[in-house]
Amino acid sequence: MAECCRFCDTELEHVFVDLGMSPIANDYVPAERMNSMEPFYPLRVYVCHRCFLVQLPAVQSADAIFRDDYAYFSSMSDSWLAHAKAYVDGMIERFGFDQNSQVVELASNDGYLLQYFQQREVPVLGVEPCGNVAQAAEEKGIPSVVEFFGQALGERLRTERRPADLIIGNNVLAHVPDLNDFVAGMKALLAPTGVITMEFPHLLRLMERNQFDTIYHEHFSYFSFLAVEQVFAHHGLTLFDVQELPTHGGSLRIYARHTDDETHPVGPAVAELLGRERAAGFDTLAAYEDFETVVNRTKRELLKFLIEAKEAGKTVVGYGAPAKGNTLLNFCGVRTDMIDYTVDRAPSKQNTLLPGIRIPVHAPEKILETRPDYVLILPWNIAEEIQSKMGEVREWGGRFVVPIPEVKLLD
Repeated sequence: MAECCRFCDTELEHVFVDLGMSPIANDYVPAERMNSMEPFYPLRVYVCHRCFLVQLPAVQSADAIFRDDYAYFSSMSDSWLAHAKAYVDGMIERFGFDQNSQVVELASNDGYLLQYFQQREVPVLGVEPCGNVAQAAEEKGIPSVVEFFGQALGERLRTERRPADLIIGNNVLAHVPDLNDFVAGMKALLAPTGVITMEFPHLLRLMERNQFDTIYHEHFSYFSFLAVEQVFAHHGLTLFDVQELPTHGGSLRIYARHTDDETHPVGPAVAELLGRERAAGFDTLAAYEDFETVVNRTKRELLKFLIEAKEAGKTVVGYGAPAKGNTLLNFCGVRTDMIDYTVDRAPSKQNTLLPGIRIPVHAPEKILETRPDYVLILPWNIAEEIQSKMGEVREWGGRFVVPIPEVKLLD
């Protein structure tokens, strides 16, 4: 059966990149299940020749991926918390949200962002399908609805509670298999003069900076500004501003409103970015054709570095157990023959094994005990934060390495 575009329903014919077979990236393996099998699924990404949405066909339902034991807690990154607080301060200053407003965050996780609105006495509501991380938010006093968001829930929240003056979605739009239902839900929930902001990795940066490791089964879509503008327009929502951010290797923050709401005029950044993407050919298939060649070259470079290090008798460990690292290591076939272990601050990941490659995950203190020669930073987007926290590595002559956009030893 042919796969069809999740936005425009056109049959998908053009492969953007094929990363082979891979397990679900956040399915960390408990130590007691180390001898059990785990399923692998195709990680083959397509580009639609009609709307140019880059997308991964759903191999599992969303509720099978985002379960109650989902292992990602946003509050584990200090830099991400700082980003969230700066966002809240900026939104209150720009739009004047106060105690009479209603702020709703979709995929609110452990309350990492809404806590800052709450500190400013702005009423909040989180929508989070994973019960374990929603519980962490509830413990902070942040009301949370444990449910997947879509049109039915958007209509229900508008009726049972109140329309939203601000709807937030940070790194959620890419995680939505039924894209049209999700955007229709935001349209239903949004107050007449309300604002939507969405943050997501920018496809332009993903391609420029070779960030193929951000492709995994939890990420169903990879958005250019051209593609996301079409999706929102189809549902009666107009993008009136856009900001380019450094987060996650290069993200967009889009601002949307009802198309018939003229209180927020469309700013010049919208036409400028649309023009830049058209100039780069993002509305033609040719722009997407060579990405796989670059990806395969990076695989060879990482394997060359690891093989040469091991042949020289050096020890290599990882720092971090992010989903992107699991994509990278599974694609490259890297196991404990090349990386002894990795570490992560999140207690939920410690004492588990990475999916597929089965590399053990320890607490960060393990690095101080074993004093490795190389530390491969898997969440390369927060490499500066990690180097700062693990400065002792350099005291014994250890080196930090990042794998993306190319294998590089850090000074």
